[in-house]
Amino acid sequence: MTSPIPTLSLVDTDPAELAVDAIVIGVHSLNGDDGAGGLLLASGAESIVAAFDGRLTGTLALLGATGAPGEVTKLATLGTITAPVVAAVGLGPEPTGAAPPPETLRRASGAVVRALAGAGTVALSLPLPDDEDAPAALRAVAEGALLGAYRFAGYKTKPQPGRRAPVGAVTVHVPDAADAAAQAEIVRAGVVAAAVALTRDWVNTPPNELRPPQFADAVADAAREAGLDVEVLDEEALREGGYGGILAVGLGSAAPPRMVRLSYTPPSFEKRVALVGKGITFDTGGFSIKPAQGMWEMKSDMAGAAAVTATMLAVAALRPAVAVTAYVPMAENMASATAYRPGDVVTMRNGKRVEVLNTDAEGRMILGDAMARACEDGCDYLLETSTLTGGQVVALGKRVAGVMGTAELCERVKAAGEEVGEPAWPMPLPEDVRKGMDSDVADISQVNAGMDRAGHMLQGGVFLREFVADDVPWAHIDIAGPSYHSGEPTGYWTKGGTGVPVRTLLAMIDDIAAAG
Repeated sequence: MTSPIPTLSLVDTDPAELAVDAIVIGVHSLNGDDGAGGLLLASGAESIVAAFDGRLTGTLALLGATGAPGEVTKLATLGTITAPVVAAVGLGPEPTGAAPPPETLRRASGAVVRALAGAGTVALSLPLPDDEDAPAALRAVAEGALLGAYRFAGYKTKPQPGRRAPVGAVTVHVPDAADAAAQAEIVRAGVVAAAVALTRDWVNTPPNELRPPQFADAVADAAREAGLDVEVLDEEALREGGYGGILAVGLGSAAPPRMVRLSYTPPSFEKRVALVGKGITFDTGGFSIKPAQGMWEMKSDMAGAAAVTATMLAVAALRPAVAVTAYVPMAENMASATAYRPGDVVTMRNGKRVEVLNTDAEGRMILGDAMARACEDGCDYLLETSTLTGGQVVALGKRVAGVMGTAELCERVKAAGEEVGEPAWPMPLPEDVRKGMDSDVADISQVNAGMDRAGHMLQGGVFLREFVADDVPWAHIDIAGPSYHSGEPTGYWTKGGTGVPVRTLLAMIDDIAAAG
């Protein structure tokens, strides 16, 4: 199951002459010396401005346009240009450089393509620099447009009145549509957007339709089709392999746990990257049960697994010069006569014994096993992502992920997130947090009982560190907030799954392939 995304192409024809349903231009907010607001049309709209005999800015202002970021104002052209509609999207104040920052362009193109739902073809004539920043700007415009058009099909039995079909085709106006570098950016944007859309689809799927066996089958089928090597461990293989954490969490469900291992190996490479993603297909909290309010969003507790899997599909298409292996543990955390309990002691894959104090801290249990296996197989870097703690949302909100692990690698993750518009912030792993996780009966307890929820995000990172080999640089990316958007659509985020951090992981893989 995948949601269709628009076709994407480049064009260098005069924007005023493009035979499309809508042409998109950018508009900046402008404040004069007297403090009065005004509008400034962004570069790329020159021929359209000329066609309107200089009246376009004033007309947009009369329609309420202010140039605020992401604001969309539509105007019927009445034959003034070839396209029947011109849509002006706000880009904020006029930039000091040649063009707005890539993330501003990404959000603007997402907002305007979503606002133009119902239009079959849309052309974007937004400001693009002509220097070394051009590839990043073009990639941002293309990605934003494709992601803004995303719509989850849903399960309604009747058509919704007024619900218009998403845009079917997007063209981006550039100086030279035949330029090989620009064409490569468009191809990459399509691959990345497809990976993000698939992640969103899986996150948005109801939990009764994506329990661990079904999720594992879907992942394995998609990976084999992409040409990846696939290994699926069922409950018997997990038991034989000593994956006590995955088994413990999956004990309470009638749908048994799984772990899927996906591998991409290029003809030549120097570095090996391991990706690990949390795949809790639904989280009740087990016997440490969650409050009923909002529990329905726990269908998104497998967002890390969805992101890692979709990243591997993109890797298969983009073929970077680095070996990448993904480890995707899957379980359903339920309360039943067979569920694991507070007070249990669980033997993990690496032999460490864990005292369970809170069955709702289940993600770290399945991740510990997967991370231990990744280190056993051998890797030069380990990147793990998960909707691990509510503490991430408390500390950093719904947009910024927390990243913990090896300091240098965490800074690289932060830089990659900033580049693609998925911000992350490095957090510490204090020794006092670890000391409070000493257990009287086992090697470590799941949580720091003395701290309760204080430093909750840090407790998760400290625990996961126990399952990483000493010589492996690693980063844990907590996406509890950014992986799921429960509010109204904004920028290129639609309601529901966001696809975070697929683009960060791909940027990191590119960085490692280039720099080691």
